[in-house]
Formats: sequence, structure tokens, C-alpha cells
Amino acid sequence: MNARVDAAIDTAVSRLNRAERDRTPVQPVRDLIGEDDLDAAYEVQRRIIEAKVASGRRIVGRKIGLTSVAVQRQLGVDRPDFGVLLDDMVYGDRADVPLERFLQPRVEGEVAFVLGADLPGSATVVDVLRATDFVLPAIEVVDSRVAGWDIRITDTVADNASSGALVLGTRPREPAEADLAGLGLVLEHGGEPVSTGVGAACLGSPAVAVAWLAGEVARRGAPLRAGEVVLAGAWGPMVPVTAPGSYLARFEDIGEVRVNFTGGPDGGKRA
Repeated sequence: MNARVDAAIDTAVSRLNRAERDRTPVQPVRDLIGEDDLDAAYEVQRRIIEAKVASGRRIVGRKIGLTSVAVQRQLGVDRPDFGVLLDDMVYGDRADVPLERFLQPRVEGEVAFVLGADLPGSATVVDVLRATDFVLPAIEVVDSRVAGWDIRITDTVADNASSGALVLGTRPREPAEADLAGLGLVLEHGGEPVSTGVGAACLGSPAVAVAWLAGEVARRGAPLRAGEVVLAGAWGPMVPVTAPGSYLARFEDIGEVRVNFTGGPDGGKRA
């Protein structure tokens, strides 16, 4: 890596850290690292996560982003990405989650894979199913430190795949017991559907998405390990969260999970 690229990466790290520290979204980082340099974007992500771990936070898993065509269209990108899940991002079913911790939150319904064995970079869908202890219904709270969600692929990768938080259900299911590709999802707010989807929207199947992730992270020197939680990606469009309230994700044959957002509508500065 040459000195110019290294300096641009450092500046991108500082910009995104400033957004989180000051609770104010910032301009995209693609002006610094380009729109297509994924290696630079993942290096920004790595440096941000490395600093968080050094400060006492713990890596508990990974997340796959941009698996759904509907979400890709919402954000103007055409490929999946991945980020890192930290211990303080994780909430249990029906948890009260303060809006103040986010800048521009949106919610998605997903399935979480809890790994019981390591997954190599060459993992197939069969390997994923064998390595998975169980799956759980989940809601991901995505967030962006970039003002107005004005992102391209390098912006969201650098910003830890636009991670915010995750809420995990408590009903474990064996992955082989459910047709993950064929199952439907309804995400409700105030008792009304606000987003719908199907497992096949997630790269054909959530298990396919996890196999893709295994290859990507192994190639970058951080393979999936036993005990990690993997959010496999959205099944339907993201829904903006603009005020306190409850969101319920109902998955066919897997169960449901709810999140309750608390706090005032101006708890965090939002663009």
C-alpha cells in the first residue's frame, strides 16, 4: 500500500469516527478512497474495528449486507458486503433499544446462523448447514454515519457495512428443519406490514449467503470460527425508524422477534 492510499484510509477512518463521536453524519468517504477500491474500504473498516476491540469491545460475529436486490436498489449498489458484529450491538428479543445510539436507523428482518464449527474459505452450502448449531429469527438495525445514506459500495464497506445493532429471537431451529429459501417474512410496525420478503431474496438462500461470506472473510485473513453469530442478510426492503415504537418480524416456520425503540425523536442528530 503506497503512502497516498494509506493517508486516504487514515482520513476516512477519522471522518467516520468523528461522525460517531459527534453524533452527526458526515460526507461520504468515496472522495478519499474511490468508488471501487474494496481493499481500501475493508482496510478502513478493519482499522475502525481494531481500535474498538483495543478499547475493550469484543467481536461476536459477522454480518452480510446488501444481499437483497430490493435493498441494493434502495442504496444504488450491485453486490453484497460484510461487516463485524461487536458484543455491545447485541440485544435480546423484546429489548428496549435507545434511538439515541443511532444516527439514521433502519430495520431489516434476517436470520442469524450460530456456528458450532469453523468454516473454511472453501465452504459449500452443505458445509454451512453442517457447521451451524441453530438459526434464530433476527432484526438488524442498520445505520449509516454518512449523511442522508448517500452511499456507494466503498462507503458502506468502510462504515462496517452500515452496522448498528441486532436483536435476536430465542427460539432456536435446526437449519435443516426449515426451507430457508422458501420461507416468507413480514415485518410489522404498529400491527401493520411495512416490509415483506422471502429467504430466496438473500442471494438465493441465507445458507448461500453464509457460504459466500466464508470465502470472502477467509480470503481477507479472518475466517469464520465456531461460536460466531452470522447475520445472513435482509429478506426484504429496509424500513426507516424515525420515532420510538415497536417492530415485529414474523418468519414462517422459524418464529418471531420484536424490538422496542425508546427515546425522543431528537435523541440523536439525524440527517
